[in-house]
Amino acid sequence: MADNFNLVSVLGVLLVLTIFHNPIMVYAGEGVSNVALFTFGDSYYDAGNKVFLSQKKDLPQIYWPYGKSRDYPNGKFSDGHIVPDFIADFISIPNGVLPPALKPGVDISRGVSLAVADASILGAPAESMTLNQQVAKFKTMKSNWNDSYIGKSLFMIYIGTEDYLNFTKTNPTADASAQQAFVTSVTNRLKNDIGLLYSLGASKFVVQLLAPLGCLPIVRQEYKTGNDCYEPLNDLAKQHNEKIGPMLNQFAKSSTSPNGFQFTVFDFYNAVLRRITTGRNLNYRLYVTNSSCCGVGTHNAYGCGMGNVHSKLCEYQRSYFFFDGRHNTEKVQEQLAHLLYGADPSVVLPMTVRELIVYPTGETMREYWEPNKASIRRRPSGDPYFGFSTI
Repeated sequence: MADNFNLVSVLGVLLVLTIFHNPIMVYAGEGVSNVALFTFGDSYYDAGNKVFLSQKKDLPQIYWPYGKSRDYPNGKFSDGHIVPDFIADFISIPNGVLPPALKPGVDISRGVSLAVADASILGAPAESMTLNQQVAKFKTMKSNWNDSYIGKSLFMIYIGTEDYLNFTKTNPTADASAQQAFVTSVTNRLKNDIGLLYSLGASKFVVQLLAPLGCLPIVRQEYKTGNDCYEPLNDLAKQHNEKIGPMLNQFAKSSTSPNGFQFTVFDFYNAVLRRITTGRNLNYRLYVTNSSCCGVGTHNAYGCGMGNVHSKLCEYQRSYFFFDGRHNTEKVQEQLAHLLYGADPSVVLPMTVRELIVYPTGETMREYWEPNKASIRRRPSGDPYFGFSTI
């Protein structure tokens, strides 16, 4: 009995150490139904749509070193796969790659990416699409799938970065009242667009909170903050993030069977902080977290892939958190995808993506989003690891 107890204890310690020092590895496994994946948003989720929408033929993402880890540039803003690709692989979409909606002749039977680089929630971005326009595009494609299949499929959304970067640049002296008004405008439009998707038959939503935008290498470089983050942008991201959970709760609580609104929220903000905070980053085998692998400038944050820029390239991209000034390396993208698909509830609430897929379609939710105080605190605690877990 004692030997068995000791064996269990040792195995338990090994499991904890494995979780602490490595990304959680999860697989789709049995019991996950055949569903489609639809993604909406900006360059974080763009599978190549910008390439087909832009009149420019020299876009940086179609040139090396983008795609470096996969031996070819693929129109994505990373050295390889991005989060939706890994999710596609987890749910057994062929080749583990989600096709761009604007590419002619692709197989869209298991879903499609409608995300476009430079997309925003408000405004009219040049050679891009607002979230509302992406939803409109989905509406024109909707007949490719039956209503039942759409209802049980995943709809992932990550957008808002462009809105707040542009607002901060054009309104550098905006006071708290102006900031709050802008955040309200952005989130109200986001709510409207999610409502439109719901009216088109979508019922399972995965919404990713904004990253700490002030910690992007391109922001540190442009605002000359050195190793510090630019807190005004982080504050805007937090104000935005704190409205998402309650918004989705409202959708879910006001829905009824057989048209139940189901969702989960990925706390991307804190997932990023855990990986870029000095002293914590080594737990994830990330050794450079404030500068980019590819680019030029104080933080190597500008010009990756541009033909007229002699950008630098790091020797080993897997030791970096950021590949370029705004986007993550494939290694980090894979970590984030594993968090989304099967993480601890402190990271994705109120259920994992896998749980969302198998949750009976059309039923109302039994659990809802609850606030993680650390993810919406406007200023950091004196304890730099406040609210952090090993995940």
